[in-house]
Amino acid sequence: MTKGCDVAEREKQRMAILISGNGTNMVEIIKAQRRGDLRADVAVVISDNPDAPGLRRAVGFGCRTAVTPYTTGVTREVNERAILEAIEQADADWIVLAGFMRILSGDFVRRFPGRIVNIHPSLLPAFPGAHAIRDAFEARASYTGVTIHIVDELVDHGPIIAQEEVPILRNDTLEALETRIHAVEHRLYPQTLQALLCLDF
Repeated sequence: MTKGCDVAEREKQRMAILISGNGTNMVEIIKAQRRGDLRADVAVVISDNPDAPGLRRAVGFGCRTAVTPYTTGVTREVNERAILEAIEQADADWIVLAGFMRILSGDFVRRFPGRIVNIHPSLLPAFPGAHAIRDAFEARASYTGVTIHIVDELVDHGPIIAQEEVPILRNDTLEALETRIHAVEHRLYPQTLQALLCLDF
């Protein structure tokens, strides 16, 4: 098992992190990078939501940010042009989705084959979609979990890199389940990104 990759003599991989809201996974990725546990550079944090609290958090870390709001009445491809421009300006190697609540177009995904990573709060293929934690809870499933995967042209689909199970307890509340899932996300995402970047060298 690979313990780490020596990038001291190589240029670090550069990540563009896409968010839409609080950016809690983004924060954990940045913290891991600052500790040296994730040997990569956060080149830019991009949000489609100008009011996303995660943007303020990124600025607080001294990260470069870009706001790329979507316009109604135009195609996803048109709306994605500003995202592509921000990624290109930052010279990012990887695109890391961390609570980005937009579906990327096929054209966008094909520009970065195997280079877009997403985290999803269920054990895919179970419970895809925007309300995965609630759906698993209301289905009275005995467990759910966290999936990290490479993004392809389908929604919540693509090669799975890592998964971790989270039990749904008998007397659970939705809020308690959400808290446990987020704790797994915050630990697993930076670890998995580090392993993925090591394989890329």
